[in-house]
Amino acid sequence: MELVAGCYEQVLFGFAVRPEANASGDRKKWNPVADFTHHAHTASLSAVAVNSRFVVTGSKDETIHIYDMKKKIDHGALVHHNGTITCLKFFGNRHLISGAEDGLICVWDAKKWDCLKSIRAHKGHVTFLSIHPSGKLALSVGTDKTLRTWNLVEGRSAFIKNIKQNAHIVEWSPKGEKYVVVILNKIDIYQLDTASVSGTITNEKRVSSVTFLSESVLAVTGDEEVVRFFDCESLVCLCEFKAHENRIKDMSSFEIPEHQVIVTASSDGFIKMWKLQQDKKVPPSLLCEVNTNARLTCLGVWLDRVTDAKESPPLTTEPSLVTEEEQFKTNKKESGSVVQEEERQSGPSVKKGGLAGDGRNKPMKGNSLMSTKKRKMVKMLEKKKRKKKKMSVVQ
Repeated sequence: MELVAGCYEQVLFGFAVRPEANASGDRKKWNPVADFTHHAHTASLSAVAVNSRFVVTGSKDETIHIYDMKKKIDHGALVHHNGTITCLKFFGNRHLISGAEDGLICVWDAKKWDCLKSIRAHKGHVTFLSIHPSGKLALSVGTDKTLRTWNLVEGRSAFIKNIKQNAHIVEWSPKGEKYVVVILNKIDIYQLDTASVSGTITNEKRVSSVTFLSESVLAVTGDEEVVRFFDCESLVCLCEFKAHENRIKDMSSFEIPEHQVIVTASSDGFIKMWKLQQDKKVPPSLLCEVNTNARLTCLGVWLDRVTDAKESPPLTTEPSLVTEEEQFKTNKKESGSVVQEEERQSGPSVKKGGLAGDGRNKPMKGNSLMSTKKRKMVKMLEKKKRKKKKMSVVQ
């Protein structure tokens, strides 16, 4: 297991965590050990995602960097976006979806690292996205005050909902029967079957991260030191506990054979692992902690699972996030007409033909893998050109 965290100081930290039996042998002690630091970005890190092989990071430098966790080496950069990378999500080991302040959602082949699809998703920034457990749907929110549903099988927009305010988080539940939309300190719980709000949870401060611990229990952190567990049915706070000395920036949860674990990362520099109790009314116990001495911004957990046939299943056994690239080509006309129809019905919408008709899914310079050195050289050349232009204008 590896805890990975990005920070304002442009570094990705990796800490290997392995349980060790204590002296008496009756209890396991968890020890995080510094494994690597990856300094590939030229600005603060804003998002991180993991699959069985890679860790990807997004940054304010508008790039996505890929780190090979098996070989512990830089695997290159993706440079398609023109804006801060705001969200990154893997679906299985085949696809990565990225969102950015340029309003685009991009679908990437996580083997060849080609950009399969570039969607003009929001008129403003894309602030967050979440993939349904089936891989057939995705939700996104942006600064155009809309919640958008995407049909990932056909590569087109499915539904647009005006939510009157800018949401900054959207998250599916583990079974995909409900989802939450976060606006400042309020969390609206939607039921999939009715697409309507069944209840609203109000946190004391602006929410920074949410994660479902089960289909009915939601963990919430905000711009404060506290983590709270809420019941999604009764909307009651089951318990709260002080996790850090400063505001919590991100949180993740996972299950291992012994127990369920949540991990928190804070501006105080600490990453902490917590063991959850069966009764969620009981606060979790601290398993281990590590101080990075940095201002953390994002968090991921890489689980070194045995990956044989499961790592790359055939299309027939894995719900398709995006079918083959040819599927997108055949859906160009259809997706354009669907968007236009929704434009008339729902007000704010994607531009005409935005899903396939804006030309962004054509092969273009900078939408595939680029080495770190090459990217830095390109940036240096661009800066020199800009300086020359400024000098000529002054003269």
